[in-house]
Amino acid sequence: MILDREMLVIAQRIFTPSMLGIALLTVSCGSLPKESAEAQSQRPQRANREPAVDVAIARTNSLSPQPEYIGNTAPFRIVSVRSQVEGRLISLNLDIGDTVQRGKIISQLDDTLLLTAVKQAEAQLATTESEVARAQTQVSNARAQVETARLELVQAEADSRRLTQLYKEGAIAQQNAQQAQTRARTAAQALRAATAQVSTEQQAVAAAQGRVFAQKAAVSAAVERRSYSRLISPITGVVTEKVTEPGNLLQPGSEVLKVADFSRVKVVAQVSELELAKIQVGQSVEIKLDAFPDEKFIGRVSRISPTADTTARLIPIEIVMPNTGGKIGSGLLARVNFTSQTKQRVVVPETAISSQDKKPQLENSNSTLFVIEKTDKKTIVKQRPVSLGKIANGKIEILSGLQPGESYVVRSSKPLKDGAVVKLSMLAEKE
Repeated sequence: MILDREMLVIAQRIFTPSMLGIALLTVSCGSLPKESAEAQSQRPQRANREPAVDVAIARTNSLSPQPEYIGNTAPFRIVSVRSQVEGRLISLNLDIGDTVQRGKIISQLDDTLLLTAVKQAEAQLATTESEVARAQTQVSNARAQVETARLELVQAEADSRRLTQLYKEGAIAQQNAQQAQTRARTAAQALRAATAQVSTEQQAVAAAQGRVFAQKAAVSAAVERRSYSRLISPITGVVTEKVTEPGNLLQPGSEVLKVADFSRVKVVAQVSELELAKIQVGQSVEIKLDAFPDEKFIGRVSRISPTADTTARLIPIEIVMPNTGGKIGSGLLARVNFTSQTKQRVVVPETAISSQDKKPQLENSNSTLFVIEKTDKKTIVKQRPVSLGKIANGKIEILSGLQPGESYVVRSSKPLKDGAVVKLSMLAEKE
């Protein structure tokens, strides 16, 4: 500093004011590099900037996506309500879309002729029942005759014995004794005839009772046939088709309407024969309907067709799913995924596995990845060993070491070390 002052004094003596300014400018320019170096040494080092990392949340998934099949919804069952008798349709108050309960009367046919048939059958039944009464009276009369014949026989036998004894004693003639014996034999024959008549009359009663039984069946059939004039819904469901209108003449077998049971819904999907071995009855199935894009439905395989299409080699698979509230209709497009029977595991991208590992990324090998740990003010990464499973399509199964819901590093802007402080990139998935 003393030397600089002396130089300045000498310069003031030698140089003019203009020359002195140029000299000062030169001196100041010479000192700039030193001052710039000092300023740069005081600035923060940007080389230690925190690396940015892309973060994802661990979730279980299937490594290979399941194939999707297309089907259509259909009611669990459809019943065709038909007329069982001939008659003119009088009333039909249901229309397509109406809900009908099981046992409810759907329509009414004209039953005039059927009622007449019932009355005729009942009248015939009364006639046969009177025949039974008459036959039973004849049985009673025949039994009375048997009793009379028995008493007469007893008397005749007693007279025969008495007169025979008197004949032996010589009190009466032989002719009188023989006449008494003849009367006894005649009384015995009359008793046998009366007894046979009772049997005959009892058979007549049985025949009349058989006719009564048959006529009662005829009356029941006529009453049942008349009941067919009222068409009753056999199931609870929704009317899907209306075939006829009131006023039309119906024949036995004529269809009136169709009722569909929507308490459950069926979906039939055509599956390739190559996938058949992976499907079994009772298997859980995930179904998506385009009509309800935000909902997923779970059904079960109820039937596997034993017959495949000989051209396309496709096999119909029937799936049944519940229809709570009856909101699912018929003919909706359904997308069917047969859920895998294997256990789902955590799946991560291959980029999440630490690139510093020297071991090859093979199935059933061990490796490491970085998980996120947050403190009050910092976000740090922790290196964690994991066991790898299957590798496909740029993704890896994690058998152990990473649990669903944990945050892990997918990729980083710089190589990471255990315990390093990082910052989350804009692509980082938030919890």
